[in-house]
Amino acid sequence: MAYEFTKEDLQEIETIKAKYPEVMPATLPTLWVAQRRFGHVEPEVQRLVAETLGLPEAHVHGVANFYTQYYKEKKGKHVLDVCTCLSCQLCGGYEILHHLEEKLGIKAGETTEDGTFTLNQVECLGACGYAPMLQVTNDKYVNHLTKEKADELVEKLKSGEELEYEQIKMPQHKNI
Repeated sequence: MAYEFTKEDLQEIETIKAKYPEVMPATLPTLWVAQRRFGHVEPEVQRLVAETLGLPEAHVHGVANFYTQYYKEKKGKHVLDVCTCLSCQLCGGYEILHHLEEKLGIKAGETTEDGTFTLNQVECLGACGYAPMLQVTNDKYVNHLTKEKADELVEKLKSGEELEYEQIKMPQHKNI
């Protein structure tokens, strides 16, 4: 498959490049443009980014491979990153992961046959106080997960419902 940016993508990339005195710092945001457009940044997409920015392919490849948020292969429409780091693990992260594996009929690291879901086991997503939790396609966090909440999430995503950002209420402490 030959990858090409749209005219709008190229305009956005020019706007990004204009923010920096040199082109190299534009690599990360341009990779985001590419991932939004193609759903991943496979080597062919990395090559397109390098050509578009006039940078060595090795530089773009190194950046894309350093950051786990860039998908180096095709993923499902919805990527569910389930945190299993210590806080999430202690609060049931593995139970949520295994529940989703059973519900979706796939193992962590796999994509459903219809291409709707990719399920990943990931390390810390930086929301330990809201464990167990997961992130949906590098965007919204779903906190304080239960099996029921995970089931509800899957059904919302299947139906095409837009997820809203969760409001986290902090506990009120009484003055002593």
